[in-house]
Amino acid sequence: MAITADYPLPVFHFRVEWGGKRIGFSEVTGLTQENQAIEYRDGSFPEYSSIKMPGLRKFSNITLKRGVVKSDNDFFAWLSTVKLNTVERRDLAISLLNENHDPVMVWKVHKAFPVKVEGPQLKASGNEVAIESIEIAHEGLEVQND
Repeated sequence: MAITADYPLPVFHFRVEWGGKRIGFSEVTGLTQENQAIEYRDGSFPEYSSIKMPGLRKFSNITLKRGVVKSDNDFFAWLSTVKLNTVERRDLAISLLNENHDPVMVWKVHKAFPVKVEGPQLKASGNEVAIESIEIAHEGLEVQND
């Protein structure tokens, strides 16, 4: 009888979709959410310490990095949609893929908008790909297992 082991998934095979488009990225970071703790103590509490209870949920900004491609300024164009009280918001899907290119885990990002775009770091003695990045804020992150 053969025993099969479940191994953790590698991080190098993933896909990002936004606005119906698939875009290739070399790195995605910031898939983080947390619940902030509230400390409370009333004056008649017999213990000399506070209690902790769950507070607001907080989502980290997500950073996406990719190689610079000639005549592609989508990051800067999206950033330029940010005005005083309006911004183009997008939903994103970040999928971790198996060897058959099927999603195994999907992070759904809701109502995202850009807060920072960074161009490549140029260096005369460099021998690497020019990388640009976009940092996005959002209003929710949910994880789905497929």
